[in-house]
Amino acid sequence: MIKKLLTAVVLVPLCLILFLFWLGFLSSRPPLTTDPATLAGDGSALNYCELPQLDGSGKLAVDIPKGNTPGCGYAHYPLPILAQCTEPLPEGAADIRGLWLGVEGGHVGHIERVEQCGSRTVMTSSGIIHDYGPNSTAGLNTDDTEGSVLFTVGNDEYCPRTSASMIWDDGVLNFHVFGWGPVVVGTFAGFLWGALVGIGMMIATGRSRRVRIPFGPWMLAGAWTGVAWGQPVWNWYLGSLFGT
Repeated sequence: MIKKLLTAVVLVPLCLILFLFWLGFLSSRPPLTTDPATLAGDGSALNYCELPQLDGSGKLAVDIPKGNTPGCGYAHYPLPILAQCTEPLPEGAADIRGLWLGVEGGHVGHIERVEQCGSRTVMTSSGIIHDYGPNSTAGLNTDDTEGSVLFTVGNDEYCPRTSASMIWDDGVLNFHVFGWGPVVVGTFAGFLWGALVGIGMMIATGRSRRVRIPFGPWMLAGAWTGVAWGQPVWNWYLGSLFGT
């Protein structure tokens, strides 16, 4: 009995750690759908005081492929993702388009490009492209990378995955880590992981359901599950519920 319990206590956390590592660093990211010409172009040579008119005469946000970070970061500053988009901004959104330069605090010298079109916002800085909103190739959230390389294997670089939403609320752009889909799915997945592991440990050890099992690791597992698959599962659920 004690041997089974010790085996379960050691193997379950080990398997969980390996799964989370695979989920965060080795699981496949969404395909790179950014226009190759956009990535090949030089965005540092543009005049960002001359912005496109958002008068609805050109493409909508949903007509343009999602912008993704190539690998763990772009090699040079790419062209704007939404250059051909002219969809007006929604009510409650402030126009903050352009090139921003940090001049005080811990952001001195930080350069960040902000693009907006319709309900879509793209931020390009420090090697990464975070694109949130309706597009023609992927989900709403910025299902991308954090940017910093954690380790390399041969010529392959590995960096942690991230996901977030950017929602306008009365003129303020709020960032929601993971977004609603990953949060809801991740919370449910945490309870599901805990239940499955708890049942497995009870079967393995022969104990009753009164056995105490730490819940923290399973909430962490749920969070990573939400990051990896939360948005697709949430989109499928909403589509099944409302027929969209």
